[in-house]
Amino acid sequence: MGWKILLPQEIMDEGEQLLVDAGHTLIRGRGFETEDVLADMKEHKPDAMIVRITPITREVIEANPNLKVVVRHGAGFDALDVKACHDNGVQTLYAPVANSTSVAETAMLLMLECSRNVIELRKIWVQDYYKAKLKTRKTTVNGKTVGIIGCGNIGSRLAVRALGMEMNVLAYDPYKKADEFPEGVEVVRDLDRIFKESDYVSLHVPNTPITRGMVNKERLEMMKPTAFLINTARGGCVVEQDLYEACKNKTIAGAGLDAIQKEPVDPANPLLTLDNVIIYPHIGGNTMEAAHRASYFAAMGVQEVYEGKEPTWPINDIDYVTAPTYTDTKKPNKKSSGMFDF
Repeated sequence: MGWKILLPQEIMDEGEQLLVDAGHTLIRGRGFETEDVLADMKEHKPDAMIVRITPITREVIEANPNLKVVVRHGAGFDALDVKACHDNGVQTLYAPVANSTSVAETAMLLMLECSRNVIELRKIWVQDYYKAKLKTRKTTVNGKTVGIIGCGNIGSRLAVRALGMEMNVLAYDPYKKADEFPEGVEVVRDLDRIFKESDYVSLHVPNTPITRGMVNKERLEMMKPTAFLINTARGGCVVEQDLYEACKNKTIAGAGLDAIQKEPVDPANPLLTLDNVIIYPHIGGNTMEAAHRASYFAAMGVQEVYEGKEPTWPINDIDYVTAPTYTDTKKPNKKSSGMFDF
């Protein structure tokens, strides 16, 4: 006899099919909000849940003593109270590699769009073609330096793509040994170097007590006036008012954001008024390919727990304050000049 599995949001067909073929019963959630999931928990008492965007609180977890596993449909899990799950004997899983390529591509897209000043161009080119074409600042990424903060599944993929575009790559990740970084990357252990030397600072970290608010007025003032901040990670990593002031006052050239503090965006968010800030609705991991992979991997995780197997992608409790860190470094074998010899 299979499990009852709650789906607060739909998943792709291959994930559903895997679960149905294994004999499980799927419960379609009544809505996207936490209160909706809480009501479903109390009514249906599911054995498992695959959740995409709804914040899952301790109250939700403790409303259903029958719950055995929660799977986050994707890489981020800060909206899931992992400690509450583990306190109540509920296993937590995720799909960390399902959307890594999609998010890395989104970071690169934001870098390219920032470099071409697309918001300003979009506003003026129909009315003033020659100003858009000849007098609006546009730059190449070739030869520029990208500083990657967090070089895990996503940051590593961005590094490889940036190297392919003949960029210089600095990467900071204190929880990773130097020899685990991609070849061609310069491993940096001083976070301030990333802000001071990079033309693009790209965030790829979870929202933790260590990273929360890490991009603030002090660090933004370290950046070059021609540099851009790219955030495809979590909005909580950036002090938004400080970023607004830095972009408005041209302390930095601008920002490309796929994550902001309040989602969906507040129409009164002052960042929306700036021509040098691009904001996406947190779509980095929402390509069709990523959704198919995440759905299948999430369903696979449920089935692994059901069968008593060791799950492939468990979410572990990590104390980032006390977790071991590394100080070894690595320089690239050959630093690209970003220029061709003619």
